Amino acid sequence: MSQEELVRLSEVRMEGVGKRYRDRWAVQDVSLSIRPGEFYTLLGPAGCGKTTLLRLLAGFITPDVGRIVVDDEAIDPVPPWKRNLGMVFQGHALWPHLSVFENVAFGLRERGVSGAPLRARVAAALGQVGLAGFEERRPSQLARDQPERVALARTLIIQPRLLLLDEPLANLDAALRAQMRLELARLHRDVGITTIYVTHDQAEALALSTRIAVLSQGRIVQEGKPEEIYWRPRNRFVAEFVGAANLVTVRVTEVRDLGVVVETAGGSRIPVASGGHLWTVGPPGSSASGRRRCGSRRPSERRGGSAARWPGTSSRARASSTTSRSRAAPCAWR
Repeated sequence: MSQEELVRLSEVRMEGVGKRYRDRWAVQDVSLSIRPGEFYTLLGPAGCGKTTLLRLLAGFITPDVGRIVVDDEAIDPVPPWKRNLGMVFQGHALWPHLSVFENVAFGLRERGVSGAPLRARVAAALGQVGLAGFEERRPSQLARDQPERVALARTLIIQPRLLLLDEPLANLDAALRAQMRLELARLHRDVGITTIYVTHDQAEALALSTRIAVLSQGRIVQEGKPEEIYWRPRNRFVAEFVGAANLVTVRVTEVRDLGVVVETAGGSRIPVASGGHLWTVGPPGSSASGRRRCGSRRPSERRGGSAARWPGTSSRARASSTTSRSRAAPCAWR
């Protein structure tokens, strides 16, 4: 199985997709566009609708509203086995009574492939995930991250047009997750297949993705490149979920043309440059009494100044309860 055989540059669109269970919407009004060859991550806490979106795309469940389009084809009426999508489940779903070879070969056998072509493609798939020589082992004889690799090989060998990954690293310890993140990044770089990845792990999303959609309560609350999600969270939920380093408790003591001066819990006063967001500022201990539009460009672009940030960290300062804002967005530049 050559690299050229594996490459699939399919694109996906979801248009106003919603799925309801009785009186509760699991996902609601989800619209997104995934470009060919992207590593697109659905990121969010448990119960936010990530896996539901993946199952809708795979065809295991059908949307109540909206439609899903893959390569300009509406696939909602297409049964799962005709969509040619490959899915790796969190539990891997390997057959315990079959060898690694037979687990990987299963999809090809169902498609009528046998003999030397079957053996060659299985060997190539196992080599691609670093499991050459493991053909005769059973799943119970595998260790560490090897079941994840077998599941990936079994999925890629059928040459799907999309690769769907539902928290495949969730059962690994921290060290193995870090190692497998590198392997997934290498595999995506080598294979080039459009990949949709579901995770609640912020580090995985930031390290692997070309773009991220952050979900909360069944809706996409922000979508963008990893650096945009981390450095410019759209609201407090995104900032808190993506990383606690994005939140620093401070008190606004002074408003300036290029931003504000904040006071830390230790009494230090630090200037913080703004990024185009509207702040409502009042003196400590009082209700908000005025508004100031922050500059729309970095200080260095306006007056040659240097960007202010929290010393010793990459955090962006946030106001305490003495300051309210029309938009909850960080206001320091890195």
